[in-house]
Amino acid sequence: MNLFEAAADNSGEPLAARMRPRTLEEYIGQEHILGKGRLLRRAIQADQLSSVIFYGPPGTGKTTLARVIANTTRSHFSTLNAVLSGVKELRTEIEEAKTRREMYGMRTILFIDEVHRWNKSQQDALLPWVENGTFILIGATTENPYFEVNAALVSRSRVFQLKKLSDENLHDIAMQAVNDKERGYGRFHVVFEDGALEHLVSVANGDARSLLNALELAVETTPDSFPPPDGTEIYISKETAEESIQRKAVLYDKEGDYHFDVISAFIKSLRGSDPDASLYWLARMVAAGEDPRFIFRRMEILAAEDVGMADPYAVAVVEADASAFDRIGLPEGRFHLAHSAIYLSTAPKSNSALGFFDALSDVEKEKAEEVPNHLRDPSRDSKGFGHGEGYMYPHSYKDHWVAQQYLPTGLQGKMYYKPGDIGYEATIRDQVQLRREAQLESVTEDLYKENLTFSPGDKARDKWVERALSGRSESLLKLMGKLYAGLDIPRYANVLVLNASHGLLLWPLMRKNPEGLSVAAVKNEEQKEIIEHFSSELDRLLRPLVIISEPCSVFSKLEDGLSFSVISGRNVLSRLDSDKKLLPVLKAHMEKGGMLALLESVPALSSRLSSYSIKGDVLKEAEKEIYSDHNPLTSWGKAELEKVVRGVFPDAEIEYSAETEDRVLSDAALHGFYQSYSHSGLTEDEFISSFPKRTVRWSNTVAVVRAGFHESKASSPEWAEVMQKTGI
Repeated sequence: MNLFEAAADNSGEPLAARMRPRTLEEYIGQEHILGKGRLLRRAIQADQLSSVIFYGPPGTGKTTLARVIANTTRSHFSTLNAVLSGVKELRTEIEEAKTRREMYGMRTILFIDEVHRWNKSQQDALLPWVENGTFILIGATTENPYFEVNAALVSRSRVFQLKKLSDENLHDIAMQAVNDKERGYGRFHVVFEDGALEHLVSVANGDARSLLNALELAVETTPDSFPPPDGTEIYISKETAEESIQRKAVLYDKEGDYHFDVISAFIKSLRGSDPDASLYWLARMVAAGEDPRFIFRRMEILAAEDVGMADPYAVAVVEADASAFDRIGLPEGRFHLAHSAIYLSTAPKSNSALGFFDALSDVEKEKAEEVPNHLRDPSRDSKGFGHGEGYMYPHSYKDHWVAQQYLPTGLQGKMYYKPGDIGYEATIRDQVQLRREAQLESVTEDLYKENLTFSPGDKARDKWVERALSGRSESLLKLMGKLYAGLDIPRYANVLVLNASHGLLLWPLMRKNPEGLSVAAVKNEEQKEIIEHFSSELDRLLRPLVIISEPCSVFSKLEDGLSFSVISGRNVLSRLDSDKKLLPVLKAHMEKGGMLALLESVPALSSRLSSYSIKGDVLKEAEKEIYSDHNPLTSWGKAELEKVVRGVFPDAEIEYSAETEDRVLSDAALHGFYQSYSHSGLTEDEFISSFPKRTVRWSNTVAVVRAGFHESKASSPEWAEVMQKTGI
């Protein structure tokens, strides 16, 4: 018996069954796939249908659409219900379809309702016959076919999604039933009180079957007996309408699409800081009987993933509510669900915890990096391998922090944690960034220019460690604080940093000139990559221009006529006698009222290796040549520097800062120094072994050169606040 064959007398069928549309003209809704000119409509009208899957909520017309096709096509139309049928029934349909095709050349359209109910093996049994054309498949499902239907079947079918019917669609369906004399209530005069039909439509919530069932109940229970004589007026009051359609069960399948769609909408509303939408979707889940523990689990994930460090207490709030719910249960426990939802939706947001997955990606993609020696466990083999040697205990330093290498050497400069500027993170953002900049600088570059030879820098792993363990972070930040104290520049100022290294002197200036140009001159590609990495999250127009150039040639690589409000730099006068010609060039490229800010190390006034060697007398003799008038790095001191600088900038202020730090004299570092001491008469091994104490107190003298700074200009409040947070 064909499901769609008309019975001789259908008067006993429910109204929803009687009113099923028989043609496309009677079909209401789904204009997006059945409107004039649409592909599906043209295929049905031309009887050229290929395999299709109809996907949508209950009551949207999937089976009805199949019935329209059955009434339209010249092909044989067979039906199976996946709930009631299996492979046995399918085999029967296959044999009959093969017979029709072989004997009569007739195609067979097979409609399978609830096709997702078939398991994989049952769906696999159907696949060959769809593929060879024995069947044209029409599947109907309330579940997402891309998840619940065999992928091979989906790939051979067009998927049409039916949407929930609009209130206008439902109103038209109701009036169609009221006016149809053959199948509906057109023989009577059905009248609705104001608001009665609207109530039925509203509560039906897009489900035509629910609407027609309620309409049937309202019409057929109003007269004393039904059917009354033709022409009888049937008055449907609002009260009758309310009694006929009770609160609609929320469409929600805990294993299906609607479960995932609603929880997705809830999480996205929390993430989007919309408390009203959050409470609505929460109510949808609670009304449908969702497990509150599942909701709490998802909120706990969001508290760490999307609120994160903007409000570190969010996790504790949700955990406390979840714990309280376990003690209290329903219905009062709904207050705790709502409390967590409101808290999370109104909390500041940060997804900086996603930095972990960037780190995880690096771990998975790249070879494992060695643990830096000073971070290794010293409890087992510190004597044999020196594990743990050189580690600086942060609690022994001011503010319980000291810059040292924590990342593996090959990952220096990587940023996984990117603090936001909202909520709690806003209070730590500047401190994190400033310490990160100082740490990177102390790990990768020597501020004090102590290399006394002209050989290239040694990039061996041990040298990274030596620099990382120098303990100079506090000195770096103090020097920068002195250099920029009183700096007050407009937002549109152009700034230039020479020998910018990895950006320590650049970032404070960029925080002040968001509308100006920032230029950084660096020595190599590595330094350029690190600065560009640090600034990669800025808008492209706000990023600094990074140029690989020596200070003396940087202006030849810039636009003609470009001038700067601030020119800063470090060790641009290291070889004072030859570098002094740079100062007039700098002055020529400064705007009127511009400022000069330089940090210049004075190696002649800093510690000497001979002070720490048991062969100090031998090394002192060698140092006479190293610190002679013939070495351009050491042949000058305070008087020479002041004369050169004030000869071009008469108002320049020069302050000398003697900084003392813990310096680790590693083998790699001493190997580098030996190049300058090779004429001492000591072999390299003798030279290195003459330093029994490898961690020493090293003194550096740095000149803070400032010109154009005016006492009337107060220190930047932002800079002062950051320095205070960092403990300087």
